[in-house]
Amino acid sequence: MFIIGNMENNKLNLTKYHNVYDKKHQLIRLLWTLVWSLGTCFLPMSIGAGWKRFLLRLFGAHVDSTAIVYSKVKIFWPANLYMGKHVRIGANVTILNVAPIYFGEQSLVSDGAYLCSGSHDIRDPFFSQITSPIHIEAQAWIATQAFVGMGVTIGEGAVVGGRAAVFKDVEPWTVVGGNPAKKIGERKII
Repeated sequence: MFIIGNMENNKLNLTKYHNVYDKKHQLIRLLWTLVWSLGTCFLPMSIGAGWKRFLLRLFGAHVDSTAIVYSKVKIFWPANLYMGKHVRIGANVTILNVAPIYFGEQSLVSDGAYLCSGSHDIRDPFFSQITSPIHIEAQAWIATQAFVGMGVTIGEGAVVGGRAAVFKDVEPWTVVGGNPAKKIGERKII
């Protein structure tokens, strides 16, 4: 068991934790989850892209007509999803977009990546929710099973290596990897 500091002064009070989402929001999310799961589960990979864009738009997503979302993607709140031209979101990606997540033109998110635009304030005794948008700029690539945290901007053309964990902005045309992610190179298109 870990004890940090004086526990008398450092107590959480989760008995007063307040869910910031009202019942209407929770019902819409339940309906969204059912519609997306049942409406796309029979479609392999990127087949039925137009149908998936229709479902996303039905729930408020801003999706370009050229964007592709694979069937097994998990999206928390479609209205906070912004996808530019030719964006590709691979299978088993989780988009926990409690705050908006923006995808620039020709950006790519590979299988199993996790994008999370929310967390909890660890200094608040009530553990309240905090959020900040994520920006994936044009031509950036988030590789397999990478994690991108809240408030992060992945610069134009940047690459987040597989299984990297990104908690700070990534400069344009750089390659980052590791946990926490650090610059490991530059991306040059030949």
